[in-house]
Amino acid sequence: MPRLNTQPTRTRLMQWASLTASVAALVAGCAYSPPEVVQAPAPAPSRAPAPAPQVSLLPAPAKVSNASTALAYRRDAASHLYAQNGKRIYAGKMPPLLHAIGVLQVEIDARGNVIGTSWMRKPSHAPEVVAEIEETVRRASPFPAPTKMGRVTYTDTWLWHKSGLFQLDTLTEGQM
Repeated sequence: MPRLNTQPTRTRLMQWASLTASVAALVAGCAYSPPEVVQAPAPAPSRAPAPAPQVSLLPAPAKVSNASTALAYRRDAASHLYAQNGKRIYAGKMPPLLHAIGVLQVEIDARGNVIGTSWMRKPSHAPEVVAEIEETVRRASPFPAPTKMGRVTYTDTWLWHKSGLFQLDTLTEGQM
């Protein structure tokens, strides 16, 4: 029996093993592993500078009321209306029969501006008086600023003489 030469097979086997090892080493070297990401520490929250205080660009109110109730403010408002309408104020005690009597609520904002009016008792028989009272109130704006209350709604009674002169119940001299 002839003898087989096992040498070439062994050489091939060694070559095959060497090739496989080389490929394995190559594949192992080519394997990708992402680099480890190191998170930078979060920056410490910076203290933002405190916002600048709000500065009003509006001028300070010309007149200020230190009243702490609507009833107390009513006197300041009546005095203001009298100062604005000096020639229209009925002097002395009013006669027993008046042309009109009206009860008006006036809403004043923090700066003394009239922001609304509403009638509690409207002299409906005298629409010209209603219009004149509303116009008188609006023309007198701004009223003293209600600094302690921020805004105020006060009520006053208007006593209207047929001559067009008036008194407010808050400052009335009474009737004959």
